[in-house]
Parts: sequence; C-alpha cells; structure tokens
Amino acid sequence: MSIEKIVEQALEDGHLTPTMEAEVGHICDNASELSIEEYMALDRLMGALLTGEVVAVPRKQFINVMEELVLGNVIAKVAEIEVTSESSLDVGDITAYALNRLPPLYATTEEGAKYQRERAKTELDALISQQVSEAISQYLDKPSFFPERQALNKNNGKEVLTQVTTLLQTYASNFEEK
Repeated sequence: MSIEKIVEQALEDGHLTPTMEAEVGHICDNASELSIEEYMALDRLMGALLTGEVVAVPRKQFINVMEELVLGNVIAKVAEIEVTSESSLDVGDITAYALNRLPPLYATTEEGAKYQRERAKTELDALISQQVSEAISQYLDKPSFFPERQALNKNNGKEVLTQVTTLLQTYASNFEEK
C-alpha cells in the first residue's frame, strides 16, 4: 500500500493503527527518495495528528490469557506424543484449532491477567484440555493431500507461468469451459 492510500485511510477512519504506522515507516526506510506526493501526504498526516483529526492508536495494550494457557497445554501434549512416536506435529496449527473453539480471556493489566489465569484454571481447565486433545486428534487424522507436491520455483515470471500451465494440463486436462 502506498503512503498516499494509508494517509487517505487514516483520514477517513480518524485513526492511525500501529500496522499503518509501521507500513509508513517501512516505506520511508526503504525508499531512497520520496516523491512530492508522498511528502505532501506525510505532511497532511502530521497535521491531522497534531489537530486531533487523526488519533494514533497505541500498540497492543491487552493480552488474551487463553493463548498462553492453550499454548502451554499444546506444547506439553505434543512433547509427550513426539517422544513416543515419529510424528512431527505443528504446534501453531494445533493451538489455532483449539483457540478457535475456546472463549477469549482478555486482560489489560497483570492483575487482570492473573485473575483470568486463576479463573481459567478453576472453570475452564477441563475444556481447554479437551479442545487441545481434539485439535491434536484432528491434526493427526488429517489426510496427506498430494504428498509429492513441491513449491513453484520463482526464478522468473515465465518459468512460473510454464509450471502453472503444466500443472493445469496434468490435473485439469478434462476441464471444459461452458
């Protein structure tokens, strides 16, 4: 996204998110020279920030305690499985699966996080364990689609196009457009 589009979005929304701010910084850091339009857009953004027309949203000031509880549970269970088998499990996939089936436990202070941890241990521990076990079961039961597949070589656009054409001819040879 360009600086101009980011500034336009910030002016429209009335706020500059940390992601937008990082993207502007990345563009500015990697550009050897900014155009007049980019300087003008940055000037408009600075003016809007100074007048309060645009508010900079602070970086994340909250945590989802459920993430750390589930991740700890997943790591422990995956370690047990990997010690006794040759399976290699993806902790991220398993954690995401379980988290999508559990309630979030957000906190903005360490005191709030401590409260959420204690609450989870007394009220949700069994549910967390159940969802992690289900996530692992789903992960282990997933079929291995096209184990022979390989990433496309990205040397240049023509080679990628040739590879895609070959794949389409191989796997979609009977496809007819209606």
